[in-house]
Amino acid sequence: MKDINVYKLIAEKMSSMTKAQQKLGRYILQHPNQVTFLKVGELAEEVGVGDATVVRFAVQLGFSGYPALQERMQVSLQQQLSTAEKMYLSEEVYKDEAQGIQQIFHGEQANIQATMKQLDMNAFHQVVQDIVGAGRVYIIANRSAKALGIFMHYYLAMMIDKVEMIELIEEQADTLYGLNEKDLVIGISYARYTKRTTEVFSYAKDKGAKTAALTDNWASPLVPHADSVLTAESQMPALINSFVGPLSVINALLIYTGREKQSGFEKKLQDLEEVWDTFGVFE
Repeated sequence: MKDINVYKLIAEKMSSMTKAQQKLGRYILQHPNQVTFLKVGELAEEVGVGDATVVRFAVQLGFSGYPALQERMQVSLQQQLSTAEKMYLSEEVYKDEAQGIQQIFHGEQANIQATMKQLDMNAFHQVVQDIVGAGRVYIIANRSAKALGIFMHYYLAMMIDKVEMIELIEEQADTLYGLNEKDLVIGISYARYTKRTTEVFSYAKDKGAKTAALTDNWASPLVPHADSVLTAESQMPALINSFVGPLSVINALLIYTGREKQSGFEKKLQDLEEVWDTFGVFE
């Protein structure tokens, strides 16, 4: 069982499990980042099952006990499932037509709770100060995380003068000319992590720029190159990632950045309102 991804194994074994074990399995699939470091009693309490159920669950999967399962979960957390494998997980977890939608919403609520619980407040305030004090701010985001980057760039551009969104480095490499210690580079990437985001983020660190990683866990490839790390729960057993937690962190960063920039920001907003009124931007 050395090379198997344990989350895929759980999905495959779900149909042969007891109801209590299925409940435990669904919880693990929906909250892989949270579960990985929980002890037997802590996991049992979170799910609402007995300690014995957790132990039997591990044995049912072919492990000698929960410690062996836990070790494998920690390894599997770093293995990125393919799109097809995530689709398979989705079919197993949400197979109950009547309960599936409810489970998705409950999963999103749990992601918000987990994000709030794990948020490093010192790192959060440091990133706000780094944004406010930066000569230039660069946002690096690709593929699905691009949506988060565009949202963040849109509002940051209202608050500060020099903000760049980097999507295609092949076409925007010149933008990074002169990158230095006065600049801040924000890397946004959640599993499956995009290679290009990590490469550009690493380059920024090598050039001496301050770096802030918005990612899902401390095993993320962005972390070794980050001065500040803000994690948010993004996992769900489905084709897509959950961006409820990450977007909440970005919302909080924008709100606190706006507070720090309030004096100059208010004047800029007034000027923008005049432009919007002139061209009838809003109804």
